Amino acid sequence: MDTTISNQGPSETAVLVGVQIGPKGGEGLDLDASLDELEFLAETAGIDVLGTVTQNLAVPNPKTYIGSGKVEELKAMTEELGAQTVIFDDELSPRHQRELEQVLGSSIKLLDRTALILDIFAQHANTREGMLQVELAQLKYRLPRLTRAWTHLARQAGGGGGRTGSAGGVGLRGPGEQQLEVDRREIKQKISFLDEQIEKVRESRSRHRDQRRKSNVPVVALVGYTNAGKSTLLNTLSGAEIYAANQLFATLDPTTRQLELPSGQTILMTDTVGFIQKLPAQLIAAFRATLEEINEADLLLHVVDLSHPQHRAQEITVLQTLEVIGADTIPVLTVYNKADLFDEEQLAEMYSALGHSDILISAKNGEGISDLLQRISVEIKRGYAYVDLVIPFARGDLVSAFHEKGHVEKLAHQNDGIYICGYLPEQLLGSYQSYRRKKTRP
Repeated sequence: MDTTISNQGPSETAVLVGVQIGPKGGEGLDLDASLDELEFLAETAGIDVLGTVTQNLAVPNPKTYIGSGKVEELKAMTEELGAQTVIFDDELSPRHQRELEQVLGSSIKLLDRTALILDIFAQHANTREGMLQVELAQLKYRLPRLTRAWTHLARQAGGGGGRTGSAGGVGLRGPGEQQLEVDRREIKQKISFLDEQIEKVRESRSRHRDQRRKSNVPVVALVGYTNAGKSTLLNTLSGAEIYAANQLFATLDPTTRQLELPSGQTILMTDTVGFIQKLPAQLIAAFRATLEEINEADLLLHVVDLSHPQHRAQEITVLQTLEVIGADTIPVLTVYNKADLFDEEQLAEMYSALGHSDILISAKNGEGISDLLQRISVEIKRGYAYVDLVIPFARGDLVSAFHEKGHVEKLAHQNDGIYICGYLPEQLLGSYQSYRRKKTRP
């Protein structure tokens, strides 16, 4: 008989709330899929889901987001199931939170999707940069929601993983409006301090990117919906040991590895934080320094989980997020992952349905990786032309521009000038035309 006693307490339990606003359809995940994703988020945060409440509304209720009848239904369900937490699938306004807390009672913890994602980020942030970014997002989320039940909680923000929401404030007696103003001022000061620290991180990253550009090594950034397999793909390509798990936001901090393509060309490949629908604006702002790694890439590999029943909606979410962060003009190669989850007949159908520029792979077992590397080689040089030049010594500006905008393969100082060959963006060719030795590569 096993008499071992676990040191872990019982799991937190929750009821989920999903609302279909307006007519069904559209480009995002449908309500059922969105709630499935919310349940996965809850499980990632260590919360067991006991039940779900849904409602269709033309517009959210201005007081409680869901209708008054649904609020009573929700309260009854939490009491019947013994749930400790209620999690909404959308971000609640400060008023919604206050009104719902009053109806549900002080024994129920109230979270929304944003608070849940912030909690997961706090649990998974392992570097100083990640912790700074998560803490900043938490404080910006908390500031407009500060009430007497929140006083002194600002000091608990950060990488410690304290769950964002009304948790911890339940049952506290507030010291009054004067203390609230003190707490608000402290949070604003902390936000200002974190902004300064993250700006230093941003400047440091910018210097590293400048050095990379001078080395003329192309950068390929992995982007995609969370849990699409980006970290697994980078592990497969580079032999790295980046943490990869079947959970949302398994990795937060960008990881860069050097790879050699079949052509012999060296590239840098960067894995970045995964995207998700309804990604909190606070996180996009706080992770600006990290997301700029995407903006500076020469090519984006958009990794898609082909096994997900709504992978098309996930694709659209990623493309929309790229547009929000200003990375929608960078060339994209779409990579459909997790081919190992399908049989040969299914794969044959998928190959016929894919666009001519798409790639089907399995990052787990290596299927399609060779084709992917060949395609990266081609895409890196798309829009570039090979040139063979002798540039006069007096035109050092052109040499510098070649280093900054092109890919130098060979450079040597000769009696008649600087010999340089490699690949230049086609729109820059006019400035170099008179110094070309050859028009095509031998």
